[in-house]
Amino acid sequence: MPVPKNIFERTEKKYFLRDNQYNRLFTEIRDRISPDEYGKSTINSLYFDTDDYRMIRQSIDAGTYKEKLRLRSYGVPDENSVVFLEIKKKYKGIVYKRRVSMSLYDIHNYIDFGKKPFDSQIMNEIDYLMKFYNNPKPKCLISYEREAYYCSENPDIRLTFDSDVRYRKDDLFLEHGSRGKTIIESGCRLMEIKTCGAMPMWLSSVLDRERIYPSSFSKYGTAYADIIAGSAGAEAANINYTKGEPRYA
Repeated sequence: MPVPKNIFERTEKKYFLRDNQYNRLFTEIRDRISPDEYGKSTINSLYFDTDDYRMIRQSIDAGTYKEKLRLRSYGVPDENSVVFLEIKKKYKGIVYKRRVSMSLYDIHNYIDFGKKPFDSQIMNEIDYLMKFYNNPKPKCLISYEREAYYCSENPDIRLTFDSDVRYRKDDLFLEHGSRGKTIIESGCRLMEIKTCGAMPMWLSSVLDRERIYPSSFSKYGTAYADIIAGSAGAEAANINYTKGEPRYA
């Protein structure tokens, strides 16, 4: 099993699969892949943004450069659970992700009071981004069920399959569960293939044979579009996350 990383630089390609496509694909590749450290899990990602959604608007409009700031948990955490605060950037098709891990309690102290739990290069980069965007607040919680695998012959190649993708724009606390409005139809999965180099020929051949083609999709971007399309708009999507009120005593 590959060693968990906090720094990623890779290409990520997305594909939509119907259940029958997924079943055929998995039958063909199952002998070449192994479950990663999380295997099947519920992913919860809390996205930070400005009051006017500047970060996601820039990401949608950008041609070559995009960036997001999010807090991720595997499963529903409590105050002592380890969570990951991440910067995700994309430049000319390459994804760069840098993250730090800490307890959810420490995260709330950082977000509420600006207390950095430790000094490190990545933590300082995150802190700089927070200050650059004038302390963005949680704006959207996205959850989904994930199956995660790596290629047995090359652990740098990862495949993930996400289903039941959902979001909510209120009650934006990871510890409050993963409920939300569905934004991918039932019977459909989002597959991502993540590589540090070229895709192996055997995998390309399977995709061609099954007529599985790349698709552009952003979970946060889709949720944002749904928020704006509804009558709520950006103002109603704000939350009561007042600085100075601690989450825990």
